Amino acid sequence: MNQKISFDGNVYEFHDDDLPYEEEILRNQHSVRHWLRYLDHLKSTKSTNLSIVYERSLKELPGSYKLWYGYLSHRVSQLKNRRLDDPLYEDVNNAFERALIFMHKMPRIWIDYCTLMTEQCFITRTRHIFDRALRALPITQHHRIWPLYLDFVKSHDIPETGIRVFRRYLKLAPEDTEDYIEYLISIGRLDEAAIKLAHIVNQDDFISKHGKSNHQLWNELCDLISKNPDKIKSLKVDPIIRGGLRRYTDQVGSLWNSLADYYIRSGLFERARDIYEEAIQTVSTVRDFTQVFDAYSQFEEIATKKRMEEVSKNPNRTEDDEVELDLRLERFEHLMERRPLLLNSVLLRQNPHNVPEWHKRVKLYEGQPHEIINTFTEAVQTVKPQLAVGKLHTLWVAFAKFYEENGQLSDARVVFEQATHVPYTKVDDLASVWCEWAEMELRHFTGNRPEEAMKLMHRATAMPSRKVGYYDETETVQMRLYKSLKVWSMYADLEETFGTVKTCKAIYDNIIDLKIATPQIIINYGMYLEDQKYFEEAFRAYEKGIAMFKWPNVFDIWNTYLVKFLNRYKGSKLERTRDLFEQCLEHCPPKYAKVFYLLYAKLEEEYGLARHAMNVYDRAIKAVPTEEKFELFNIYIKKVAEIYGMPKTREIYTQAIEVLPEDKSREMSLRFAEMETKLGEVDRARTIYIHCSEICDPRVTSRFWQIWKEFEVRHGNEETMREMLRIKRSVQAMYNTQINMMTAQMLNSTTPTENTVDAMRLLDMKAADSGEAPQGSAPAPPRGTISFVRSITEGGKDDGKVKNPDEIELDLDSEEETEEIEEEEVPVEKQAIPSEVFGGLKPVEEMEQD
Repeated sequence: MNQKISFDGNVYEFHDDDLPYEEEILRNQHSVRHWLRYLDHLKSTKSTNLSIVYERSLKELPGSYKLWYGYLSHRVSQLKNRRLDDPLYEDVNNAFERALIFMHKMPRIWIDYCTLMTEQCFITRTRHIFDRALRALPITQHHRIWPLYLDFVKSHDIPETGIRVFRRYLKLAPEDTEDYIEYLISIGRLDEAAIKLAHIVNQDDFISKHGKSNHQLWNELCDLISKNPDKIKSLKVDPIIRGGLRRYTDQVGSLWNSLADYYIRSGLFERARDIYEEAIQTVSTVRDFTQVFDAYSQFEEIATKKRMEEVSKNPNRTEDDEVELDLRLERFEHLMERRPLLLNSVLLRQNPHNVPEWHKRVKLYEGQPHEIINTFTEAVQTVKPQLAVGKLHTLWVAFAKFYEENGQLSDARVVFEQATHVPYTKVDDLASVWCEWAEMELRHFTGNRPEEAMKLMHRATAMPSRKVGYYDETETVQMRLYKSLKVWSMYADLEETFGTVKTCKAIYDNIIDLKIATPQIIINYGMYLEDQKYFEEAFRAYEKGIAMFKWPNVFDIWNTYLVKFLNRYKGSKLERTRDLFEQCLEHCPPKYAKVFYLLYAKLEEEYGLARHAMNVYDRAIKAVPTEEKFELFNIYIKKVAEIYGMPKTREIYTQAIEVLPEDKSREMSLRFAEMETKLGEVDRARTIYIHCSEICDPRVTSRFWQIWKEFEVRHGNEETMREMLRIKRSVQAMYNTQINMMTAQMLNSTTPTENTVDAMRLLDMKAADSGEAPQGSAPAPPRGTISFVRSITEGGKDDGKVKNPDEIELDLDSEEETEEIEEEEVPVEKQAIPSEVFGGLKPVEEMEQD
C-alpha cells in the first residue's frame, strides 16, 4: 500500500518498503548516515522519488558534500541522451548553482559544473564559470581547473579569448610555454609564437616538457621564421639565426639553409645567394658543407628552370632575356665546377695543417699558375711542422719543382734554400730536401762534373760547430743533418759517378767513422773498390763492416766477402780462406750456418782435402737447425758416395736415422734400405725395415709397409713374409694400446675414482670386442658390464674359434705342426726354410688376408 507525504507544498507517494527509512529519518533528520541509507535503498529499487529525497536531505543538511555530490551526479546522469536545448539542462545548472553556495571550496563540484557547461557550448557563460572557479578555489587547486579551461578554449574558434586565457595560465605554469606556442601556430598567430619561442630559447634554465634540447628549439625557431617571413614582423631574423650560428658551431648547416630560405621566401634572391656563398666559405665540416651546397645547387637549378619556362612561354622575349638565361646557366655550371675546390677549402679549414689536402688543392688549380703559386705560398706559411699531417717537405719540394718545370731555376733554388731552414720534426725530411735539390741540379748541370750538386752535398754533410746525437730531439734537425745516412748515400753515389777514387773512399770512410753505415753501405763500398781493381782494400772494407756489426746483420757482409774472396783467389790462399771461414762460423747462429758450411765444404772439395770436406759436412750436420739437417744429410751422403763409394755412406745413414725426426728418419731408412738392396745386402735391408717399423703406424704410413711387402715379394720367402706380417700386427697393436692408454687416462681424470672400472680391464674388454686380444687368455669382464659376443663363426656354426684375418694357411701334414708354427717365436735373424716349403709358397694376396 502506498503512503503519501508532503514536501514544499506538494504531496508525494512512497511505498511501504520506504516506511522504515522514513521513520528513521523522522527520528534522525540531521544524520547523514541515515539519509544515505535511505538514498541507497531508493537507488536499488529505482524509485522515482530519489530526487525528492535528495532535496529533502539537502534541506536538512545543506553543508553535506556527500549528499550534494550524489545529488548532482544523479541529476547529470538524467541528462544522458537528451538534446542540449532540453529544459532539464537548465534545472541541473540551477542545482549546481545552489550547491556552489555551500560547496564553493570543493574542486570536484566546480570540475563537474565546468565540464557540464563545456558540453552545452555556452562560451561566455562557461568562461565566467571557469573564472569563478579559479577565484573561489585556492591556488593549490588551480591545476585541476586549468586543463579543462584550456581544452575549452582550444575547442572553440575564439583566438583572442584563448590567447588571454593562455597568458593567464603561463603565469602559473611557465613550463607549458610550448603548448602555448603550438596553440598560437594552430590559430595562425605566428608572430607571437616566434616571440615566445625566441624567449624560451634564450633562457638557459628552460627545460622542455617534451624532452627537446635547446638546439632543437633553435631549429624550430629558424624554420618558423624562415618559412613565414611575411607573417613575422616583430623579430629580426638575420641576427637571430646568426646568433644561433655562433652558439651551435657543430650544427650550422641547417641554420644557414634556414637563413637563405628566409630571403628566398621574401623574394630577395640575390641576398639568398650571398648567404649561400658566405655559408660555403665559412662552414668547417663536410656534413654542413654538403647540406648547404645541396640546398644552394637546388635553388639555382629551380630558379634557372623557372626562368627558362618563363622565357619559352613569352612570345615577345628579347635578346636581353636570352643573355640573362645564358648567365644563369653559366652561373649554375660554375657552381657545380667549384664543388671540389670548395670541399677542399672546407677540409683545410677543418685542419689547415693537412699536407695531402694542400697537394690536392694545387692539382685543382691545374693550368692556373698564379693560383698555384698563391696556394703553395699559403701552404708553406700556414702548415706548422709540429702539427703537420703528412710530410711537410713535400710541399717545399713540389713548390720548387713547379718553378723548375716552368724554367725558373733561380726561383726554384730560392725555394729550396728557404726549405733547408724550416724546423722540421725529423732529420729525414731535411735530408730529402737536400737530396731533391741536388737531383734538380743534376738534371740541369753542364759539363763533365756537376759542381753545384757536389757543393750542395758538401754543405749538407758539413760538420756542425759541436757534435750532437742523431736522436737528440732537443737539437734542431739542421744540427743533426751531418749524421743523415740518406744525404751521405747520395753524396757517395755522386762521388762514385763523377768523382775520383780518392774522394769516394774519403766519403765512405767518413760514413764508417760516423758509425752510420749499414751492411748495404759496406757492400757497396767493397764492390766499388773491387770495380776499381782495389781488391785488398775492398776486403779491408768488408772486414771493417764485420767489426762494426753483429749477427744477424753481418750475414750479408760475410756472404759477399767470402764469395768475392773465393772468386778472387780460387784456393791460392787456402789457409787464409780457412781462417776466414772459421772466423765466420765461430759465432754464426744456426739459422745462417748452412750457406757458409756449404761454401766451406765446396772450397775443401775443389782446393783442399776430401777428408777436410767430409769433416766440414759433419760439423754442418751438428750446427744447422733441425729442419735443415735432412737436406744437409742428402748432400753429405751424395758427396761421400761420389768420393768414397756407396758402402761408406752406411755410417752417415745410421747417424741420420738417429738424429732426424720421425718423418725424415722414415724417409732416410727407406733410402738406406734401397741402397743396401742395390748392393745385394738383402739381410741388411730387411734389418733396416724391421728397425724402421717401430715408428711406422700401419694406419698412417701405408707406403712404408707397401714398400716392405714389395721387397719381400722380390727378395724374401714365406717365412720372411710371415715375419713381416707378424711385425705389422704387433706394431699396430702397440699403437692401439698407446691410444687406449691415453683414452683410459682421460676417462680416469674425468670420472670419480670410486665409480671407475679398472683402466686395464677396460682396455682388455675393448681389445676383446674388437678382435685384437693380447697374447694369452683375456680376463673375464667384471660383473655388471655388457660385452659383445660373436654370434656366427665361420661356416655358420659356433665352433668356439675366432678367425684371425692375418693368419697364414700352411699346407702342413698335421695340426700339431701347425700349432707349433703358430706358437713358435721367429727370431729377427734370417731362418733357414726347407726348399719344399719354399716351393709351396702361396701368393702374397692369399697370405695377407684382411
